[in-house]
Amino acid sequence: MRTDLSKVRGLGSAKGGTSHWWMQRVTAIALVPLTVWIIVSLAALTGADHATMVAWIANPFVTVLLSLFIFAGFYHLKLGGQVIIEDYIHQDGTKIISLLLLKFATFVIGLASFVALLKISFGS
Repeated sequence: MRTDLSKVRGLGSAKGGTSHWWMQRVTAIALVPLTVWIIVSLAALTGADHATMVAWIANPFVTVLLSLFIFAGFYHLKLGGQVIIEDYIHQDGTKIISLLLLKFATFVIGLASFVALLKISFGS
């Protein structure tokens, strides 16, 4: 004889997805002004030469905002991709492999983007 509570123990709590949901909303809200800023900035720099772009990226304020854009964008991508995988892939093995590939890819590409940004900001 098993009680209803014993049947669900170890399967997570009803509050387990709350932090995930909140972080997805927080990153989405953070990405709105960052995306507007980057679009306006790049539009203003249309036709700029390489040296001008490097000087723009090397500005500490721009470097910080680009870093925030990279971090928030890739974290938001990881959270959204995770929800899609969990909702639409039903085979456990495929789901686990897909989640691991998603986490690995977003981490590696995000880190490569950040390192490239720092390399441009601080010179080669």
